[in-house]
Amino acid sequence: MYPSPGQAARVALHEVSFELPAGRRIAVVGRSGSGKSTLLHLAAGIDRPTQGEVEIGGRRLSHLSDRARTLLRRETVGLVFQFFHLLPQLSVRDNVALPELIAGRRPAVFGPRVRELLGRVGLADRAADPVQGLSGGEQQRVAICRALVRQPRLLLADEPTGNLDDASGRLVMELMLDLVSEEGSTLLYVTHSREFAALADETWQLQSGRLARP
Repeated sequence: MYPSPGQAARVALHEVSFELPAGRRIAVVGRSGSGKSTLLHLAAGIDRPTQGEVEIGGRRLSHLSDRARTLLRRETVGLVFQFFHLLPQLSVRDNVALPELIAGRRPAVFGPRVRELLGRVGLADRAADPVQGLSGGEQQRVAICRALVRQPRLLLADEPTGNLDDASGRLVMELMLDLVSEEGSTLLYVTHSREFAALADETWQLQSGRLARP
């Protein structure tokens, strides 16, 4: 629920309840403004619900401080956005490694993991390049590697192909789905594309804040 000055509060989601089975790949479709991004922000612990509970790995987020939620997200959740949010002053390698650097781990520990992920998305030979020299599809592949570098149990993706052309978008989507399956992570992604949603194990529909499932 979002308060609006001088108006009745706007309810973004109506009694939405679900569990994400481990290892499943779930797509959520819906029109702009249907509540898709809000759903992901709540699932990630970025936003707090005005009612109800969000649990990640059996831990209720309402019982955690802001710092504890941030640490839980760092250890358990990977995030991929429509806009890549890469740091242009860093190389491809360093952008992927950023979550590990923030966590205080040494390059000798995470270096092999970074190299492995870049190899799996076909960017091993671009590791030392500045990210601003990459195409949009290549930058999104870097962002997916960054989200997976700490082997999260849950990957959340908000319109991961929305800023790409159709060919690049399909390549990125297929790479992300394959990587998640290989990693054994759970994936929840929102998309405007019925074609890309059909690649998931299940497709859920959000309409005016209400969730419909098969």
